[in-house]
Amino acid sequence: MNKVLRILLVVMTCVVIGYLSGMVTRESITTWYPTLVKPVFNPPNWIFAPVWTTLYIMMGVAGGLVWNHIETQPELVKKGFLFFIIQLGLNALWSYLFFGLHNPFLALIEVILLLLMIFETYVIFKKVDRIAGLLMVPYLAWVTFATILNASIWWLNK
Repeated sequence: MNKVLRILLVVMTCVVIGYLSGMVTRESITTWYPTLVKPVFNPPNWIFAPVWTTLYIMMGVAGGLVWNHIETQPELVKKGFLFFIIQLGLNALWSYLFFGLHNPFLALIEVILLLLMIFETYVIFKKVDRIAGLLMVPYLAWVTFATILNASIWWLNK
């Protein structure tokens, strides 16, 4: 498969997962979420869509860059992709737990697992392709912030 096509395929997969996750949040953003007490550092709602879109594109490019090393580092690429798929699934699950089930505590437990999986993905990706590793850093930083935000919302509303 063409190297560019691999990157585009992974980017599209990430963006579709992000879109489907967004569908879970839509109703709760206007109904349930405004009723929660939020910390002072809670960003405005409009910031989430562009940030997540950018992050999904960046993680997709990272995944595609790593996939392009399948011939030279097959075991490391397979291991990295396993973590990548797990973290992508956990990413989608978080939206369902927080916004779909309205359960910040369960979402908090899950986002901690997500953060660990992103970190493991980052560690492997940077071994395979330096640029792929760097592309995962903003995602890791944002989910760290999201974990703190999730914990604060849970704490303020328990």
